[in-house]
Amino acid sequence: MKLHGPIIMRLRLLLLPSLRSKLHPPPRHCCSSSPITNGVASRRRFSTEGSAPRPVIGPDSVEVLGYSYPRDDFTNVTPKILEKVGRNLHNQSHHPLWLIKERIKAHFYSSYMGRWGNPLFSVHDNLSPVVTVEQNFDSLLIPPTHPSRKKGDNYYLNRATMLRAHTSAHQSDLVRSGLDAFLLAGDVYRRDEIDASHYPVFHQMEGVRLFSNHELFSQVKDGHQLSLFESGGRRTPQKQETHTLEAVKLVEFNLKQTLTRLITNLFGDLEVRWVDCYFPFTHPSFEMEVRFHGDWLEVLGCGVMEQELLNSAGAGNKLGWAFGLGLERLAMVLYSIPDIRLFWSQDERFLKQFRVQDIHQPICFQPLSKYPPLHNDISFWLPDDGFTENDFYELVRSVGGDLVEKVSLVDDFTHPKTGRRSHCYRIVYRHMERTLTQQEVAVVHGQIQQDAESELGVQGRY
Repeated sequence: MKLHGPIIMRLRLLLLPSLRSKLHPPPRHCCSSSPITNGVASRRRFSTEGSAPRPVIGPDSVEVLGYSYPRDDFTNVTPKILEKVGRNLHNQSHHPLWLIKERIKAHFYSSYMGRWGNPLFSVHDNLSPVVTVEQNFDSLLIPPTHPSRKKGDNYYLNRATMLRAHTSAHQSDLVRSGLDAFLLAGDVYRRDEIDASHYPVFHQMEGVRLFSNHELFSQVKDGHQLSLFESGGRRTPQKQETHTLEAVKLVEFNLKQTLTRLITNLFGDLEVRWVDCYFPFTHPSFEMEVRFHGDWLEVLGCGVMEQELLNSAGAGNKLGWAFGLGLERLAMVLYSIPDIRLFWSQDERFLKQFRVQDIHQPICFQPLSKYPPLHNDISFWLPDDGFTENDFYELVRSVGGDLVEKVSLVDDFTHPKTGRRSHCYRIVYRHMERTLTQQEVAVVHGQIQQDAESELGVQGRY
């Protein structure tokens, strides 16, 4: 079973999920109201506290969280998605995502203290999900041609502004503000397939820690003779060209020890293994897997931060690590929640199960009545000018919303004479709180057929 997320991006980039809390307000640098150009709103606000005006998609602009953004040829955010902006499930007391976040916060607060006995890691969990493309990609060294930037994989307000695809979009700003150790949590948005473990809005937590020369080597014998950096070095699978091997090995050890302690705190004593991987913003990079119910389960991604990223954020004299994880996937495992749509449920039978006195209290979710599914197929010829499955999934979500449990491709046919290609998808409908009728599903399914032809240029084979 794979987990959402990652420091991350599609290509299985680490979902560097972000932790942060009101205990330490966001640094002033991140909250400043300053002009933004290139099609972005005239003011920038990071906080999402308080009630915000209802999002509106107009003919010329998109209004979200009280700000207006001009539309252009890249605008693809939908009303269904904007309805989720500002819900902040990770900040709703006794929501399962809040419980996971609070457990991680409590672990870091109790385990890592600063010089004066205060928590070493500051926590930030209320930064606006509206970010610039530069924040989401360029600041993380993600190349302009990287597939994770595709319009089909992201929600864009316009060419310059988007709903963040990962909480790492704030990493550079927070490092630039002078933070050396922080956790960050928030909602992230990605166009994706439709099934019980994928949803276009989910939540991430990430952690970052930076070390000065003294901090890293203070406990090492003759540490004053060691250095974070070397000149004339070369990049190898073990390190970056500017780092000394001894510095990287100490940072790597600290990172893996920190994360092993965290996962043990959440899951209990489990077998852990590390898998080498690739991310644009860390090197070396790793994924942690745990043995859970007999299977190896990926729980997070991490690595030594690319020095170029730190240099550009004004922390070029330090070396650091970063990790990211997906809150939904952890909650689904820890609490045995079978369907990711449940996190958005307002059903009291779901919510009351997580109102516990102690955030560490074991919880095993008791499923609500399993209402029967209804499935309908939709088959159509693909247009000659190209077809993207994520566009179809997004259309289905926009029309069917959370009534849709799963969409799967059941047939991919190419006509032997004409060369025309057709797809047949099976759409499974299931309400989380009541029994659906075929009559009401037929209305939704008919609208999907109609919109697919008018918006995607397909030709129905109904």
